[in-house]
Amino acid sequence: MAEAFEKAAEEAKVLKQRPDQGELTALYGLYKQATVGDVNTERPGMLDFTGKAKWDAWNAKKGLSKEEAMAAYVELVEKLKEKYGI
Repeated sequence: MAEAFEKAAEEAKVLKQRPDQGELTALYGLYKQATVGDVNTERPGMLDFTGKAKWDAWNAKKGLSKEEAMAAYVELVEKLKEKYGI
């Protein structure tokens, strides 16, 4: 699974079109859960809108195992490849 995850992480960087903000934050949350585990930082401050969105996306994946997060990340990248091309 780690090999498929690494491949998907590389493919996500070379999509023909940039995913929308919701897709990007979903990718971020799954990637962090897969590589770090449950969120381990404080939620960013009130004016850090991007930081809060990323933290919230990661926190939403709390409790997923690294393997589950990797599998979900690979699945999402496959959908984005179909949608945007590579």
